[in-house]
Amino acid sequence: MTLRVTGKVVTPTGVFRQGCVEIAGDRIRAVAEYPTVRDGHWIVPGFVDMHTHGGGGHTFTTGDAESARQAAEFHLGHGTTTLLASLVSSPFPLMREATAAYRPLVESGVLAGVHFEGPYLSAARCGAQNPEFLRDPSTEELAELIELGGGAVRMVTVAPERDGALEAIKLLVGQGVVAAVGHTDATWEQTRAAVAAGASVGTHLFNGMRPVHHREPGPVVALLESPNVVCELVADGVHLHDGMLGFATSVAGPERAALITDAMAAAGMPDGEYELGGQAVTVADGVARLSRDGAIAGSTLTMDAALRHAVAAGVALPDACRMVATTPARAIGLGDRVGALQPGLRADLVVLDDDLNVVRVMRAGAWVE
Repeated sequence: MTLRVTGKVVTPTGVFRQGCVEIAGDRIRAVAEYPTVRDGHWIVPGFVDMHTHGGGGHTFTTGDAESARQAAEFHLGHGTTTLLASLVSSPFPLMREATAAYRPLVESGVLAGVHFEGPYLSAARCGAQNPEFLRDPSTEELAELIELGGGAVRMVTVAPERDGALEAIKLLVGQGVVAAVGHTDATWEQTRAAVAAGASVGTHLFNGMRPVHHREPGPVVALLESPNVVCELVADGVHLHDGMLGFATSVAGPERAALITDAMAAAGMPDGEYELGGQAVTVADGVARLSRDGAIAGSTLTMDAALRHAVAAGVALPDACRMVATTPARAIGLGDRVGALQPGLRADLVVLDDDLNVVRVMRAGAWVE
């Protein structure tokens, strides 16, 4: 049975103003002009969130499989058809438990993988990471987690200046795991060394990083100028000024800039008191901050809201769609499966109205209820 979805179709190479996505089973069979279409909705690729900690009142950070399933379901309703479950810095036993708990969810396709944001991070740039759990990278721990996950561990964020960081990055890359640079006080030279060792992602660029200085460019410049590095950007108007969002996008280009949510459990929920990695978080006016010191503690963002914000900030819609789908999919090694409206890829798409609000979501050829 063939299904046709018609409207203004956004592809990696442009827009079919009168377009059709033809779907057979769980795959896209064709994308083409469809002259009989008049003033349809926007048809864009399903969003790929490579960095999210939870949403809808549920979290990925505790290793609870049912909570993870419900967080993924919440984000699916906002158009995110592929996501990584991001943990925060934790004791090793919790990292093991989460890897084992989430492996079946990865194998069944609920999650695309696990992202460990820490604990191998800088104390000076820990942000909302719990400083109690920060430590130097351990190749022994990483090797054990990778084996335990059986392919579930997809990305690990490391601060390059910590002892053993380059060895850890080489191990990760050698095992097919994405090594990311983040929560770091590294110099430009140290960051360049991490990239040379195989690091290919900048974790929420600017946030949790040594600031740019004209006599010490630091990690931001080293990551932006590296042609093989995808830079994550949190487009919520809180993590980044819109001028900085536009600047980073113009430097990296949409093929190296990926929008993420960095969302926590409070996404989609009322203001109030929450928890992240064992630390109290207060959400006020939709902004999540550590209760103890006011540090930004993730976000309450969803990927559809990130897309709207980026477009309102001046990013062209086709570029913004690359940044919420095609680029992150490629960054985490899934670009041959998802992330674009192209024949042969999984039939993941989002139907948006002219204000870019979600109308319908399709995942693997089936409409999401």
